[in-house]
Amino acid sequence: MTDLEAFVAGLPKAELHLHIEGSLEPELMFELGRRNRIDLPFKSVEEVRAAYAFSNLQDFLDIYYQGAGVLQTEQDFADMAMAYFDRAAADGVRHAEIFFDPQTHTDRGLPFSVAAEGLLAGMKAAEAKHGVTSKLILCFLRHLDEDAAFATLKAAEPWLDRIVGVGLDSSEVGHPPSKFARVFAAAGDMGLKRVAHAGEEGPPEYVREALDLLHIDRLDHGNRSLEDEALTARLAAEGMTLTVCPLSNLKLCVVDDLKNHPIPRMLELDLKATINSDDPAYFGGYVAQNYVELARAADLDRDALVTLARNSFEGSFLAEAEKARHLRDLANWSTA
Repeated sequence: MTDLEAFVAGLPKAELHLHIEGSLEPELMFELGRRNRIDLPFKSVEEVRAAYAFSNLQDFLDIYYQGAGVLQTEQDFADMAMAYFDRAAADGVRHAEIFFDPQTHTDRGLPFSVAAEGLLAGMKAAEAKHGVTSKLILCFLRHLDEDAAFATLKAAEPWLDRIVGVGLDSSEVGHPPSKFARVFAAAGDMGLKRVAHAGEEGPPEYVREALDLLHIDRLDHGNRSLEDEALTARLAAEGMTLTVCPLSNLKLCVVDDLKNHPIPRMLELDLKATINSDDPAYFGGYVAQNYVELARAADLDRDALVTLARNSFEGSFLAEAEKARHLRDLANWSTA
């Protein structure tokens, strides 16, 4: 392990942009396929990995939804969650706020409860094993319609005391945030936090819609905000946290090279950028690898990495006292 890798592994951090279904590694996919007697269209783990040659978001989503089909029972979801938290703990993650896509599962006949109860069980077990705390965020699939989102929010009602917020993911282009303004308003009335993917492949105007129409508490991705100087200044002034995903951006051709990634510029402009792994099984790296590879490519120093970790705790949905505890731990660790 290099000095940089050791530093990043020890750096206390939160992960705020992680799709739990996107942490399903091919090995576990095959194990669950065998467990549930599901035939996969791939003959080997190597064949699955070879299929991860995406050129855009939609190519990725096609295989992502296909892979999720092996998830059939609460135990499957719990096992997937624990596999993620084992890796996250090794990467220095102290707290994670994970997305799940209930419509991916209810649309194939699973009750909402199977995913929700399985994930919550895995999260509880991970906290007992690793001391890593976590919160669950329900995402609406933006390629589906508003009625489907409202039906999902209704189905989630028995679990709303254990779900911290709602998000918006899947195919961005052609599905602006405005499409979901009413369901986000309803979620806000229920006391849920609101986040949304915007400005990854979609234009800066989508970020504005997320701010003004969805009234988001946190912005997922947001890369293309930098194309609009006034929008960038607004994000900085409002202290909006951006959950940025370097290796995902590279894999999906949002950036052509990590040395050209916008995170250094975001930090220069006082944006509260954070580093996250997005869908690590598909994009080739969990959160520590995202830190390491971006630091190498973009020549980020250790102070910048500590700033990114600090932003991750400050931008979390933890209670203020919990944030303060993590920030003290980070300060003590970074000055030791």
